[in-house]
Amino acid sequence: MELLLALAIGCGLSGVLLHALVAEGANSQRFGRLLRERAVAQRTLELVRGDLLQAGGLADPLVVRPACNLAGRTVVLHLAPAAGNPDAVPITYSLGKPAEPIWRGRVLMRCGPAYGLHGELGRGAAQNRVVIDALAPSEGFRAQPDGPTGLLQLELQQVWGDGGSLHTQLPVALALAE
Repeated sequence: MELLLALAIGCGLSGVLLHALVAEGANSQRFGRLLRERAVAQRTLELVRGDLLQAGGLADPLVVRPACNLAGRTVVLHLAPAAGNPDAVPITYSLGKPAEPIWRGRVLMRCGPAYGLHGELGRGAAQNRVVIDALAPSEGFRAQPDGPTGLLQLELQQVWGDGGSLHTQLPVALALAE
């Protein structure tokens, strides 16, 4: 009888420990994904910041036409080419549905020249590429002027199918002329 009781207690304790290990593994997977997604979001905002630094300022998409077909996506940031470069094309960031079903929900797309090997903007034709996906349905990306200073606040908000989410901000300490 004592052996059966010890066996039952041992099995119960083993089950509790196994359940705790499985839960810890799932938590570490979620944490690892959050760290990866945060790094991707920061790189995305740094890409936009780099484009802002090289641009001639904000532009109106009705005046300076985007170089790519936006396919119904909403323009969220439109940058005029830098002055003194007549061959340059504007850089447009748009938000909406992806063209291919491989992406996880709404995407932020960049339409503009490709980058060269050394980080400089190329002189070729404009390319329309997905920058980041799984953006929130309401405002997944926002580039908002911050009051009368003219500084720009960049914000990304992602939401995943399992209920996880991430909100990332980057202030751009750069005064832009519209």
